[in-house]
Amino acid sequence: MSSIPAAAADTAAITAVLDRLADAWSRGDGDAYGALFTPDATYVTYVGTLYIGAKEIGDAHQALFDSFVKGTRLASETVGIRLAGPDTALVVTRGDTYKGRPGKLHKIQTYTLVRQADGDWKIAAFQNTKHQAVMEAISFRFQPASKPAAHAL
Repeated sequence: MSSIPAAAADTAAITAVLDRLADAWSRGDGDAYGALFTPDATYVTYVGTLYIGAKEIGDAHQALFDSFVKGTRLASETVGIRLAGPDTALVVTRGDTYKGRPGKLHKIQTYTLVRQADGDWKIAAFQNTKHQAVMEAISFRFQPASKPAAHAL
């Protein structure tokens, strides 16, 4: 299946979902965070934890907001938004959590968003991977053909 760049209205709506996600994170609001996901969404953290469903995602994040990530914010830079169909968007971002001032964005995220019957977009799948620059550089040095043409990290 080929994908096409997202139309301006869809791009704005999708970006607004990601902005609301960051806002819910900064407020430490697990319910608002989870509400941006579909009821059957999948969420894979960079350590490999799998959460399934908006409620589990929201509940788990509330526990994190109340402990390990309390007081943190999300920094994010959108790499690209593409439509895989009229109601499915694929989004790639660079991001990380921070306190104080954002630093280097060490993680790569992939989102799959789906348009709901009411026209709103929700996140159906999320994958977060920590960028391992040293391992990547070693790989590219020993096998240059494995380096992507558009490598921009």
